[in-house]
Order: sequence, then structure tokens, then C-alpha cells
Amino acid sequence: MKIAIAGTGYVGLVTGICLAEIGHKVVCVDKNQRKIDLLRDGGAPFYEIGLEDMLKKNHNIQFSSDFKTAYKEAEIIFIAVETPENVDGSANLTYVYEVSKEIIENLQHDCTIVIKSTVPVGTSDEIEEYMKKNIHNNIHIEIVSNPEFLSQGTAIRDTMEASRIIIGANSQESANLLKQVYESFNRPIVITSRTSAEMIKYASNDFLALKISFINDIANLCELVGADIEEVTHGMSFDDRIGSKFLNAGVGYGGSCFPKDTKSLHWLSKDRGYELKTVRAAIEVNELQKIRLIQKAKKQFSSFNGIRVTVLGLTFKPGTDDLREAPSINNIDILLNDGAIVTVYDPVGMDNVKKIYSNKITYAQTPDIALKDSEICFIFTEWDQIKQIAPSQYKRIMKTPNVYDGRNCYRISDMIDSGVNYNSIGRS
Repeated sequence: MKIAIAGTGYVGLVTGICLAEIGHKVVCVDKNQRKIDLLRDGGAPFYEIGLEDMLKKNHNIQFSSDFKTAYKEAEIIFIAVETPENVDGSANLTYVYEVSKEIIENLQHDCTIVIKSTVPVGTSDEIEEYMKKNIHNNIHIEIVSNPEFLSQGTAIRDTMEASRIIIGANSQESANLLKQVYESFNRPIVITSRTSAEMIKYASNDFLALKISFINDIANLCELVGADIEEVTHGMSFDDRIGSKFLNAGVGYGGSCFPKDTKSLHWLSKDRGYELKTVRAAIEVNELQKIRLIQKAKKQFSSFNGIRVTVLGLTFKPGTDDLREAPSINNIDILLNDGAIVTVYDPVGMDNVKKIYSNKITYAQTPDIALKDSEICFIFTEWDQIKQIAPSQYKRIMKTPNVYDGRNCYRISDMIDSGVNYNSIGRS
């Protein structure tokens, strides 16, 4: 099948290469010519495990900045552009409408338009109304909602081995066409209305965010009452109604999905006259959790002024170079504002951090270099390269081995036995 994808960001590019992998002829189109040139050379504009190798070997995918040519023979056009949050937390649909305008200006034949971007409930109906009102000829279009559920760091696997494929369609014909697109994946397909499909995306992400914030709240209480959060979650995990996933206590969630999607759904509920109080609570808990370690450290250090601080792990999770809503950024800002001398290490995220801080902080190529002569170490991302640091290394390399671990990478007994002043989340 001939498919065009508008947008070469995380969702668009991963979707495109996965559809090309199962034999579809895919054209990814983007206004950013530098990005298109990079993709044509086999490079990837962001870090994702396995993506660059697939781009270099697959011949079913092309890249273009020419919308008219990209849409010329497409049987299906996927809209996969960003929907960043507005200041009030609502979703910004500027890029979705820009692409919609480009489609109706360049399309010369009947076509199915698939909204892959995460959009507020009701957007598919609004886009259909906008397109049909402004289309310049008798072309027939069908709008389908097809939300993604990929996670950064495992995006290709999450797409090829999806737990389910949601197709929100208002006609059986368009639903059947999308089923053909995904037939080779051999994954469960759920057909719903368009509005239900849009809500499934938000409800799924917000439920997982709720789960994370809940367990972080419990972890904070565990510290006060002398319980161990890892023992607690282990005991909880045997209940198949709860499970073990998303029960790792830490310094909160980040990235491009959970923060944005919780705020967007909360805003939508209030806009419709009903507030989702559970979602509001998840947002509030998460914001406070991001600075939990700083608050702990301030009980020992009244000020960070002039103190050498190491930050290990910058990205919001392992397996990605994405810094959006990463807890490390909030904490680096606080440290710098308080006069700390900050050195950072991350295996893939440092180039992006340099774009934010330039020469305000020091960048180390190895954990050992980052730790040398430091007085405090904060761990914000559980990269293997960080978890593999032996407890004795902190004692040996740091000036004073004060370690604040936001991802519970170590056993408390191992750190204490090595002479490290160790603080973690939810464990006494």
C-alpha cells in the first residue's frame, strides 16, 4: 500500500519505518529540509535503539519536503505532527491544522486521512469539518483516528509488537482499509468510534501516570513510617489486578507524553465543566516528586553555593536522548541558581543538554570523571552505565560520598558497607 506520513518526529518516523518494514511503500514528508537531508543519508534526528540501522537498510521508505509529490499517489495519509501544550495545559493543534491545510491544497484524489498525533477528544470531527469546508474540488476524504502507544527507548518494538491497535472510524470502509495496513503485524485490532479512540489514548497514558504518582506518594509515606517501598511493591505485584509495571518509585515521570497528556485531559475536563481530580492530583504529585532529592539534600547542606555536584543521568528515561520534562533539568536549574559547581554525565543526552546550558556546567565523558572530587551526587536516570558503578567507586572517587539516588539503583546495605552516605526514594 502507498502511504504518506506528515511529520518526521518520534511518532511519524517510527511509524513510517515500521510500516516500510512490513512492505508498504512509505513517503515521510517534512518542511525541515535539514532533517530530510539527514534522513536521506541514513541518519536519525533523535536517538532510538535500532532506528538508524533500519533507516539505512530499508528501501521501502523515502523522505521528501515536497508535499504535492508526497501526496500524489498516497492511498492513506498519516498526520503525525507534534501537539505541544499551551501555557494553560491545553493541546496546541497548530501543526495539525497546518498539515490539514497542506493536504487539502495538494490532494488530487479520494483519500483516507489518519490522525496519529495525540489530539483532544473531538479533534477528528473538527478536522473533518475543516477539511470538507475548505477542500477545493469534489475529492472525498475519510478521517480516521489511530492513536499510538509507543514508549521512547522501545518504540520500534512497541509498534511492531503492539499490545493492541486502536482504529477509530465512522465508516466500515475506512476501518477495513486501516486493518489492511496493519494486517502483517498480526496484533489485536480494536474498532471504535473516533471519539472513543481519542479518549483511549488519553485514558491509557493518564492511568499509567496516575499509577506512577500513586506509588511515589506511597514511597514518600514509607520513608516516614519506616517501610520499604520495594518490599511494598513486591507484595502488591502478586495481585493480578495491580501487576508489577509502573510501580518503580523515583523522582517522577517525564518525556513528551505523560506530562503533556495529563495536563491536556485535565484541561479538557475543566473546559467541559467537570474536573478530573485524580488526574490533577497525579500532576501535582509528579511536580513535587521531581525535586524530592534536592529537598533531602538541603537538610544536610543549607546551601549548594560553591559545592561540587555531580549529576548522573540527564534524559527522562534510559534508551532515549529526550530531555523533555526530565527531572534532571529542574534540579540542575535549582543547583545553578544556588551557586553549585555542576558536572554532568549521560551516555546519549549530553549534546542536547549542551544546547540548554552551554558552558554553565561541565560535561564528563565517563562517570568516574564526573564523580572526581565532587561532594554530592544526584542520580536521575537508571542507565546501565550508571547502575554498573560499584558502590566503592563513590567512596574512592568523590571528595565526600553523598549520593542521592532518584531511581533506587543500589541496595542500601551495599552503599552503607562501602562508606557512602546514601539516600534513595521510599527506603529508610
